[in-house]
This record gives sequence, C-alpha cells and structure tokens, in this order.
Amino acid sequence: MSTKSASILRRALLYVPSSSPKFLQKSQSLTVDSIAYDLEDSVTPGQKPAARKNILSFLSSPNPRPPSIPEIGVRINAVSSGLALDDLSTVLQARHLDALVIPKVHRASDLHFVTDVLRHTLPSRHPSSPSADRKESPIRILALIESAEAITNLSEICRSSPYLSGLIFAAEDFALDLSLTRTPSLTEFLYARSAIATAARAFSLPSTIDLVCTKYKGEEGLKVLEEECLGGKGLGFNGKQCIHPSQVEVAQRSFAPGQKEVEWAVRIVVGDRKADKAGRGAWTLDGKMIDVPVVGKAKATVEKAKVCGFDIDAVMEKWKDQEPE
Repeated sequence: MSTKSASILRRALLYVPSSSPKFLQKSQSLTVDSIAYDLEDSVTPGQKPAARKNILSFLSSPNPRPPSIPEIGVRINAVSSGLALDDLSTVLQARHLDALVIPKVHRASDLHFVTDVLRHTLPSRHPSSPSADRKESPIRILALIESAEAITNLSEICRSSPYLSGLIFAAEDFALDLSLTRTPSLTEFLYARSAIATAARAFSLPSTIDLVCTKYKGEEGLKVLEEECLGGKGLGFNGKQCIHPSQVEVAQRSFAPGQKEVEWAVRIVVGDRKADKAGRGAWTLDGKMIDVPVVGKAKATVEKAKVCGFDIDAVMEKWKDQEPE
C-alpha cells in the first residue's frame, strides 16, 4: 500500500441503476466512499435514453452534493457497444461528476477514446498539457478488466490515460470469457486478480477494486462478503464493488486498517524515529525485525488510517514512549 493509494479511498464502490429515479434519490442518504450511477448492465437497452436523462438531471441539481459521498461517478456503456459517445455527451454536462467507470476495457484504445472525449468536451478540466491555473480536478477514470485480452494488455492499459485512477475486476464477464465456473474459493480467478493488483501497484494507480460478492442477503451473505473482502485485501486490492447498500459497511470496515493494525503501525513509526536518531537501520519490536520495507508499510497504514477517520494523534500519544528494541 503506497502513500498515494492511501490518499484516495474507494473501499466500497456502490452501483446504483440510473433507470430508477427512486434509487437515485435514496442514494443521497448513503454513506459510501464512491458511488457509480449505472448506465450499463442494470439498464435495459430500451431504458438507456431515459436513464441518461435521469442521471443528467439528478447530477445537475443545484443542491449541494452529499458530504457522505466523496466521489460521484457514472458507469457508461462500453466503447465497443457504440453507446459510449451518447453516454459521455450527456453525463459530461452534469454539475456533480468526479469519475467515469468504463466497462469492458480490453485494450489501450478504449481509454484513448474516453480521454479524447474528455479533452474535447471539458478542455478546462482536461488540458492537453498540465496547467497550474486549472480550477477543477479532472474527471478520474476507473477501468473494468473483464477479459483474457485485457489481462494480457494490462501494461498498455495502465499507461493509456493520465486520468486513469484505478482498475476494477469484473469476475462474471471474465468467467464468461474463459468459460469458467465461479466457485466459493475463487481460486479460478487467482491469476487474474493477482495480475490486476500487481499492475495497478506497478503503475502507481490509487485503486484496485475487487469482484462483486453476489451474495448479499442475510447474515450468511454478509459473512461471505467479509471473507471475500479479506481475501481480496490479502491479494493487494483496496476496495470492493457493491451491488446493494447493505454491503457497504462491511466492505468499508474490511478495507480500513483495524485498531490493532493501526496501533502496531504507530508503534513502528514512533520506534523508527528513535532508531533513526540512534543510527540504527534495522531493529526489533516484540521480537520481530523492523527494517525499511516494514517501516514504509507502517507509514502508509498510518496515512490510510487518517483518511479513514482514526484519531492518529491520540494513538501517537498513547505510544509516544515506544522504544526500539
């Protein structure tokens, strides 16, 4: 976990159908790191024009954006579908828009297309060369990786746009592409998930968002969700796609540092300052060796904990007397 990845939180990315005005209005009361109003899979072909109008009206409201939703995005249709330009031409008029989720990104040219449209439609937010005078942040891009072709093209996809901010693994479409059967162990996706998480880190992308948990009802569904979140976290993912609001709390808790994890990281940071003053490059804490990579991970954990709302000053105060062993 890099410091850069800690600075953008997408522990949960919740999809909301744009075809439902009821769901759009209800979404305003949610607390979630990132929301993606959907124009793709949850919207039937005949509903797509109406869904575009719904989302444009909804995201152009003069009302202040909900403070409990830091990032507002829209998932458009795939570039290959022939619907992406109509989607972009509509949603890029919206007043409140931070991100675009692009499905079925198989190759770099898919994101070249989106980047060109962004620069043509909103040149002040997306200048062809960096501008110190830019008042608004550019719209960020999240790319859904859904095929074997995309896995083989990860390096060029990660280089394809300066606005690319993360990769998302779409397990169901990937399973369809490879004729796989999804199992509870998810081992059939191990290579693809590892490749996505590794590529995102290699190219310093802030987010790696894991597959949807298709079970979401009842205690059993939430248990499976938590297991999947912790498994994804162990592979290097830092967020989870959610298809129901009931999944958000579990995902955001699972992808935040735990209290014990934060205290351990703070102890390392405090101890390392003292070890550094004493000229010690490696030392021990509770019998475990602490060296540069361990310290780097601890610092990143502390930074992420700050963004997640931990009172780091209080934890620092608690462990201010920590000494390197």
